[in-house]
Amino acid sequence: MNFSLSSLYDWYRNAVRHPKYRWWVILGTVIYLVSPIDIAPDFIPVLGQIDDVMLAGLLFTELSQMMIAKLQARQENKNVTTNASTENPASKTVDVDAETVATS
Repeated sequence: MNFSLSSLYDWYRNAVRHPKYRWWVILGTVIYLVSPIDIAPDFIPVLGQIDDVMLAGLLFTELSQMMIAKLQARQENKNVTTNASTENPASKTVDVDAETVATS
């Protein structure tokens, strides 16, 4: 089995972006950050904080990218709806004056 930091990073990104597992991964990450049980214990001066800082940074990056993508999708949906209503001839109102015509 070939284990590397980049494969772990790719797994985490894919898990966070998968709708089925997204909230479980986010919850697990937050629990890991506040838990006293770590891969590198926090009482070790520098090494103890590195894993927490890296995981917090990764979580923040992924959540911000998800929020940006959601806002962009919402904006695009809003623009499509606005464009569809202005381009659709059925949605335009036409004012017509009616006059009676006398037949002889």
